[in-house]
Amino acid sequence: MSSLDQDQRLHPSCRDKTKVSSDSSDTRELAKQPLQGLKLASHAVLEKAQQRGRLKCTKCGGSRMFFCYTCCSLVGVSLQEIPLIKLPVKIDIIKHPNETDGKSTAIHAKILAPGDVTIYTYPCIPEFEKDKVVLVFPGPGAVTVSDMIQHLHDRTDSRSRDFSDEPCLKRLKSEEAQDVTHTVKTPDEATGSESRAYPLQRVVFIDSTWNQTNKISTDERLQDLLQVELKMRKTCFWRRQKGKPDTYLATIEAIYYFLKDFHENCLAQEYKGEYDNLLFFYSYLHSVVNKAKTSAGKC
Repeated sequence: MSSLDQDQRLHPSCRDKTKVSSDSSDTRELAKQPLQGLKLASHAVLEKAQQRGRLKCTKCGGSRMFFCYTCCSLVGVSLQEIPLIKLPVKIDIIKHPNETDGKSTAIHAKILAPGDVTIYTYPCIPEFEKDKVVLVFPGPGAVTVSDMIQHLHDRTDSRSRDFSDEPCLKRLKSEEAQDVTHTVKTPDEATGSESRAYPLQRVVFIDSTWNQTNKISTDERLQDLLQVELKMRKTCFWRRQKGKPDTYLATIEAIYYFLKDFHENCLAQEYKGEYDNLLFFYSYLHSVVNKAKTSAGKC
């Protein structure tokens, strides 16, 4: 079992996996459901919560189902009943101030991976080390996840070359200081070595309708970040934005697909569903919406 597998903290009642029926009618139905085949915790707790109906959030008093998107807290569901996920990198989400909280999927990531996900409301943007952070957003200069690490290394090497151009005396003093301690590797030095092999520390996502993204994506504080684009991925979000292609992903989809690609291409490990539970709420809501559309004769 990998360390990531061990970090997946599931309550015993959440360990049931999704099952695929062999019935022919079910098979036809599955073809319409792109989220099938995921290794998810049982949705039984969400089904029970849905049967009980909406409840008031104990913090803000708002009427909510499953969680409060305003307070980032669970409603009608306990923490022990949902999967908690450990991610290999920190996730920062920059949310547009006009983004409707109730329609955003960013909250899913915050609730399911609370130790690794932070949501900021624009214009609040933290300071980033440009050589260790990437922005997941399409653009002419964007690279793929598989090429991302090499580009970060190139940036680090470029900065090292800039350092080598500093006055000779300053370099000599630095080298003398290194000679004194070169036989002993301190914890900080060990961390530095690991960073060279694994430079990525944070990943930034923009949470906004695609018509509103320009204001955030062009902010000067994000301009120096390496842009990464998720290609060949299609959304199954039920709130498709009119006039936009199906390659425009919902925030939780973008986070999930990035981590999956990162796991396979950068960590060079076989993907075994380590981050599937990021879609725990999303997949359930997707099935609920599809059932409602089918009942209404809309699909």
